[in-house]
Amino acid sequence: MQKNKLNIWIRIAVAICGIALFLVLFVPIWRIDLAAPQYPEGLRMLIYANKLGGDVAIINGLNHYIGMKTLHAEDFIEFSVLTYIIGFYALLFIIVAAIGNRKMMYALFGLFAAFGVLAMVDFWRWEYNYGHNLDPKAAIVVPGMAYQPPLIGYKQLLNFGAFSVPDIGGWIFVAVGIILLICVITEIRFTAKLKKTGRLSSVLLCISALSFFTSCSAQPKAVKLGIDQCDYCKMTVSDARFPVEVITTKGKIFIFDDLHCALGFIKENETIKKSIKDIYLCDYTGQHTFIIAENAYLIKSADLKSPMGGNIAAFSNIDSMNIVMEKIKGESTIWNELFK
Repeated sequence: MQKNKLNIWIRIAVAICGIALFLVLFVPIWRIDLAAPQYPEGLRMLIYANKLGGDVAIINGLNHYIGMKTLHAEDFIEFSVLTYIIGFYALLFIIVAAIGNRKMMYALFGLFAAFGVLAMVDFWRWEYNYGHNLDPKAAIVVPGMAYQPPLIGYKQLLNFGAFSVPDIGGWIFVAVGIILLICVITEIRFTAKLKKTGRLSSVLLCISALSFFTSCSAQPKAVKLGIDQCDYCKMTVSDARFPVEVITTKGKIFIFDDLHCALGFIKENETIKKSIKDIYLCDYTGQHTFIIAENAYLIKSADLKSPMGGNIAAFSNIDSMNIVMEKIKGESTIWNELFK
């Protein structure tokens, strides 16, 4: 049996994961944020293991107008069993850590991964039913419109922007899954080496893997001309030379048809301004790829005739900018002057 024993540091990591899962019982697992002009501070729905929290009453009142069902914890069987499931997994982690059997840890990983997949499928099914089964006699009926919130990420629903993301409990689940995966990989690939370098190799592998996951960041997405709407003026984006995208630290992406709209939006939304991670400007020439605003060469000219009168063009290199400046009357500028 000794050959199937886990390294002490792996056992400690698994035990810590079990303790962390107990904390999930007391904190929100998921949240859905809603933002609209009439609610500048936004609305939030929090999903716990056994209840709903946040601005549920207000959200139910709004959803009544578009025919969506009201949300009540007692209507969901998940809230009656999820607490016990999470408690079961927390105890199972601690038992595996106490016994220290490698095969038991592999089985635990399979069960935990299956639970994660089933939970996300069930959540998607709930969102689908919630957003598609509408009352045909509702006060507001938009033919063909569904109001399914995003499983994760951002989605525009009429004049509301919906942002769905794990909350504290959800991130604990993610962290536990990653740590358990690292433990499994470590045991599979380095069992023989762990007898000599177990502590150091396990710690370094955990640090490098976690660094990889935390370093991932959102990137600008391709703008769909004639489909995507500007998040400030609500006009359809129609000119590929001028779009701007603002990405927040949460990975939320705002699209604008003109730099004028982007600057106006940021000026009027102090909360968004504080959470900006990157701002991308579209290259005026070539394939109209996105450029980080601080690295762009800029021209300001009335001859550019951008959609909303910002009349500022961005370039990835100075040669492209000089070629355009030979054809129009304008002046070069820098991003820091615009974004004061």
